[in-house]
Amino acid sequence: MKMFKKVMSVAVVAAMALSVFACADTAAETAAETEETVAAGLSLDGLEYMSYEEYDAADFDTEVTVLCMVQATQSWWENEGQGVITVYAQDYDGAYFIYNMACTEEEAALLTPGTTILVTGYKSQWSGEIEITDATFEFVDHQGEVFEPADLTEHFGDEDFLYAYQNEFFAMNDLTVEAIGENGEAFLYKYDGSGSQGDDLYFRVTNGETSATFTVESYLTGPDTDVYQAVEGLNVGDTIDVQGFLYWYEGVNPHITSVVVE
Repeated sequence: MKMFKKVMSVAVVAAMALSVFACADTAAETAAETEETVAAGLSLDGLEYMSYEEYDAADFDTEVTVLCMVQATQSWWENEGQGVITVYAQDYDGAYFIYNMACTEEEAALLTPGTTILVTGYKSQWSGEIEITDATFEFVDHQGEVFEPADLTEHFGDEDFLYAYQNEFFAMNDLTVEAIGENGEAFLYKYDGSGSQGDDLYFRVTNGETSATFTVESYLTGPDTDVYQAVEGLNVGDTIDVQGFLYWYEGVNPHITSVVVE
């Protein structure tokens, strides 16, 4: 079962409760019909969309439609008069990075974590990052979920494994801050150190064997956020636990949303 397994499980529990007042055959029939509906790739409202497996198998530059739950958003802005917003979203089988989705400012305020949306756009790839572009959406009346991070600590450095988790909310623990930049700083404003406070932050971490560059995306978590300020306070050699979204740019380059110094 590829989509919204918990929705199905709620329906099954409801059917079991009804069996107290109805015959077991009726409850079983209701559960079977619900299972068929979910398995067919339809929401309980009859909306058609792709399972994550189908999305994953789709060719680049083809139209896709997915049903997913908002986990976070970047700042809303206008692009040539069109309001747009970038969304980090998941379902129960995978995750989506929805880049510059058409959205009014009023709609953006409603895209809170857990909100369920039906998104139609084009599956694209940029520097290794798989995303949905030229997207539109509609709200779906469904109680969504904010996911707990998947602990991927033991897979640090395994790009083949992490690629399969691209865009998902994740955690890694016991990483060591390495020097970055020409002067051995613990972090840089912009990737080359040419920026200033308010720009993206870049820092490097290692598990003792391999290293990776992580980013605090300022449009997602700006200078007033705990994670931005935590990275500004890092020292080379600090041991940290992190959480974030497994973004990709020429390799693992996640957008970090939490940093805790041990």
